[in-house]
Amino acid sequence: MINSSDHRPSTRAGTLAEELRSLVGKLKRRLREQAGPSDLTPSQVSILLRLEKGGPATVSSLARSEKMRPQSMSSAVAALLTAGLVSGAPDPEDGRQTILSLTKACRERIRVGRAARQDWLSRTISARLSPREQDELTAAVSLLKRLVDD
Repeated sequence: MINSSDHRPSTRAGTLAEELRSLVGKLKRRLREQAGPSDLTPSQVSILLRLEKGGPATVSSLARSEKMRPQSMSSAVAALLTAGLVSGAPDPEDGRQTILSLTKACRERIRVGRAARQDWLSRTISARLSPREQDELTAAVSLLKRLVDD
């Protein structure tokens, strides 16, 4: 029989988790800074990433996948349409719906932002970490992958 206390994280694991969460948050902020100022809300960024990864979608399917109300999703999408980041076309199977997809300008914006973040991180790793430390970071990245991979 397994004791339920065996499933509680150790004090060390709890401290590591807290430090890692904080560090990942700081890294995300630094990476966002490298892409330049963004006038997009976190919800809008999430919508664009979902369209990039999942392909064209309707407002209702985006709302379901983002766990938003359809009305809230419609507002967020309207701003993205106005900004020229998404375009809409009638759904061939249901003319009442619109299929949304990323525009060429949006894809370029995503590409440029990622390149800027990648460049900053590569330069920072090269400048601040010795080759031995870079090897240690490689090992740490492998461990982090094990934490998030299913």
